[in-house]
Amino acid sequence: MEDNLSYMRTEPPLLAPIFRSDGQARLLAALLLTGDELSITDLADRADLAYPTVHREVERLLHAGILAETQVGRTRLIRAADDSPLVEPLRQILLVSAGPVVLLEHELRSIEGIESAFLYGSFAARSLGVPGPPPSDIDLMVIGVPDADEIYAACDRVQERVGRPVNPTILTAKELSVGSGFLTQVKSNPVVPVIGDVPW
Repeated sequence: MEDNLSYMRTEPPLLAPIFRSDGQARLLAALLLTGDELSITDLADRADLAYPTVHREVERLLHAGILAETQVGRTRLIRAADDSPLVEPLRQILLVSAGPVVLLEHELRSIEGIESAFLYGSFAARSLGVPGPPPSDIDLMVIGVPDADEIYAACDRVQERVGRPVNPTILTAKELSVGSGFLTQVKSNPVVPVIGDVPW
């Protein structure tokens, strides 16, 4: 009972307080924004949540008709219930809140040469619950030696879907190690990983 109460008291995300927790928003975004069909284990990994938490939340959302499932052998595959009238409105809310992280990860993971990528600035801060004004844009830092045109094109596609400018900064690992006033500021403020680990 205490575990359930603790779970229910999780703070709602500042960017979309309509959701009961940040974890719920990430879980829904992983399914509603990508169109993927995932096992509960893969969904827990994608949303960066504990398996028991995902299992409980999936059961609630299946009961509400927001998610649907298919049984393949012993595996339950979970997907958005696209015939539910609730799914499209939720998808639109998620696009502007949890959407940027999910969509950028989806776009960037196929681009070679990326060592890590993360969000910084006001969008990252609000995503992590730091109070402040709503963000007007999304700041993305990419570490590595990817094709810059591919990065800009990916950001343009995400920008078009989420309705906020996505501003990429591309640095090599060597440039990151040299440091600057700008990087000192980035490192001292909240960041949200998109690809790989934060490189400090």
